[in-house]
Amino acid sequence: MCSLLPTEVVEYFSSDSVSTVDQGNTSFQELYTTEFLNTIKCSGLPPHRLALKVGVPIMLMRNIDQAAGLCNGTRLRITFLGKHFIKAIALNGTSQGQEVLIHRMDMNPSESKLPFTLIRRQFPIILSFAMTINKSQGQSMTNVGLYLPRPVFTHGQLYVALSRVRSMDGIKILILDSEKKPTNKTMNVVYREIFQNIV
Repeated sequence: MCSLLPTEVVEYFSSDSVSTVDQGNTSFQELYTTEFLNTIKCSGLPPHRLALKVGVPIMLMRNIDQAAGLCNGTRLRITFLGKHFIKAIALNGTSQGQEVLIHRMDMNPSESKLPFTLIRRQFPIILSFAMTINKSQGQSMTNVGLYLPRPVFTHGQLYVALSRVRSMDGIKILILDSEKKPTNKTMNVVYREIFQNIV
């Protein structure tokens, strides 16, 4: 399906299968239908159904071209939705402002408890209206909205979140207390053990 209208939603469906290594076992083919494979959601894999529009922000889920800065975690904005490829402009990294083409590729889940190896052929992207603090590490942004429904839970993570923005004027923070009410205080988690050997 192809779309030239920016308001039109285009749906892309993956092609899922069991790895050829596992296909020697006929029981896998009999047990796991294509419909079942389509329902599997794994960390590090795009969904079976991607609903996209021109202009939406996306994030790469695989390294496509590391030399050009197109790595896992790179954010882009879609400019064209074709049948076999997607055009997008990089929003961060060394390729910022560059238009790139994204094609479908075969992907396996990085970690899976499945008794077989799933192969999902899909665009290596996911919608990215927001991101976790860990995914934002190493990126600089003009404006950042930080949502903290509970205190951050690891050493230095609050610093990472606050240091993503170039100027303090570009950051807005929503902090909720234990009763889910807005507050202006949060805990900064620091492991005191790291200071024990400092002279």
